[in-house]
Amino acid sequence: MKVLVIGGGGREHAIVWKLAQSKKVEKIYCCPGNAGISELAECVDISVNDHEGLVNFAKYEWIDMTIVGPEAPLSKGIVDVFEKRGLRIMGPTKAAAEIEASKVFAKEFMKKYNIPTAEYRVFTSYLHAEEYVRMKGAPIVIKADGLAAGKGVIVAKTVDEAIEALKKIMKERVFGDAGERVVVEECLTGEEASYLVFTDGDTILPMASSQDHKRVFDNDEGPNTGGMGAYSPAPVVTPEVEEKIIEKVMKPAIRGLKREGRKYRGVLYAGLMIKEGEPYVLEFNCRFGDPETQPLLTRLNTDLLEIAMAITEGRLSTMMLEWKPEASVCVVAASGGYPGSYEKGKPIKGLDRVKELEDVVVFHAGTAFKDGQIVTSGGRVLGVTALGKDIRQARDRAYQALGMIEFEGMHYRKDIGLKALKR
Repeated sequence: MKVLVIGGGGREHAIVWKLAQSKKVEKIYCCPGNAGISELAECVDISVNDHEGLVNFAKYEWIDMTIVGPEAPLSKGIVDVFEKRGLRIMGPTKAAAEIEASKVFAKEFMKKYNIPTAEYRVFTSYLHAEEYVRMKGAPIVIKADGLAAGKGVIVAKTVDEAIEALKKIMKERVFGDAGERVVVEECLTGEEASYLVFTDGDTILPMASSQDHKRVFDNDEGPNTGGMGAYSPAPVVTPEVEEKIIEKVMKPAIRGLKREGRKYRGVLYAGLMIKEGEPYVLEFNCRFGDPETQPLLTRLNTDLLEIAMAITEGRLSTMMLEWKPEASVCVVAASGGYPGSYEKGKPIKGLDRVKELEDVVVFHAGTAFKDGQIVTSGGRVLGVTALGKDIRQARDRAYQALGMIEFEGMHYRKDIGLKALKR
């Protein structure tokens, strides 16, 4: 079968890497891809937002299955466009993807279906939002309503920080139209976890648990990023907690979306806060997480193409997922200045040496070719991912591999996975 993967980051590299292991896959294309993906797939320079160009490419190349990585094309209705043209694609429709595309929709949906989440208020007026923040005090969470590449959520420790966030989102429009409305939310405490499921709109197949690290610096300091590392499994998700997540979060969400006429097919991701053994939803995402996908897919034994086929054919109930017993840790190497402005085109050294290591995979995110050399081309550059008999061993292997890689300005967190070791 011919498969098309849409996207060009670390998540998409992991998806391509996993698909390449399937005996049923004869050819993989990736739009637009990156330097690492090009070793496994044919990269085609079509933007993820050029839906007509992607459809025409899929038609011309007789693509049998398309898998969408990023949220932007999903939220803009790429699945609807493909399905209208009779093309098989794994992912939620535009209506179903609104659970990520609009924080306001997600909060009101959770309230309607009694899904546990933080108290909140929605504002379109900066003055009313500021007034509310001053009344509530801090810590408090400010969220841009729309998509902001994982950076539209500000956990403000002081009232001044919260008001500065409101100014940036609502007045300066640093996230564009995503800031037309804001959600001002109670700041939950506890330990975060990511919980992803495959679903065809009726059946839910849970993935292994994982934990993301959003803040740019060690000890969860600094601004939010797209994610600086992740590991799986997450010890905070005990069997008892997992049962609560499925019964109180995932089942009501899938059932509720179906009831709303937004039947959900694809990957549904819940970003959770676990507080005293109870899960609360911080956000829903309408796709694989990045960088959670990297450790999750290195642990998944089941054929990803088989899963995608079952989802699109509405027969997920016939599938079972198999997971490696090993743990996996992914550490992101980022460009100097990320998540702010950064320079591109820095040569990356050491990648060939890392290829010789056992149980280590380097998933490329922001990379490109320049004069025959692999160079940086994004904020998050690489996701160095390792398997081990436990988190400690996987972590040691990932950091050993990172020590062999260098590029100008490279920075990464040194504490990925430490929370798991303290439990």
